[in-house]
Amino acid sequence: MKFVGMACDHAGYEMKEALKPLLKSLGFEIKDYGTNSSESVDYPDFAHPLAEAVENGTVCFGVAICGSGNGISMTLNKHQGVRAALCWNAELASLARQHNDANVLSLPARFISRESAEEIVKAFFAASFEGGRHQRRVEKIACR
Repeated sequence: MKFVGMACDHAGYEMKEALKPLLKSLGFEIKDYGTNSSESVDYPDFAHPLAEAVENGTVCFGVAICGSGNGISMTLNKHQGVRAALCWNAELASLARQHNDANVLSLPARFISRESAEEIVKAFFAASFEGGRHQRRVEKIACR
């Protein structure tokens, strides 16, 4: 069974919960790193545990959600083993996997509909890394 980690802040809570059945239908077991309500919280408190799980292989991918998607993405990308991509449409999600080998999908809950989020998730997980010319670029992402 493949594991996908999920994390969100209060703005992303409803979308996180709505996406769980879709992820299960795609064959994933879910590890939920919170939050667990729409009560105001700080996204780094949930992003860091998800990022650590991606880095150590506890989960193979992540889905992270906050209001704009920016804060949670910035936090996730502080971790060397994480390539979080903020996506607001399906084409960006596909390209994030194909060209950047993204391993975390970040979503902007306040700017996309639930239906759009579902299409973005499907596109992200349907795509795979192309390697080739993109491989050397991905290898240059880590700090030296």
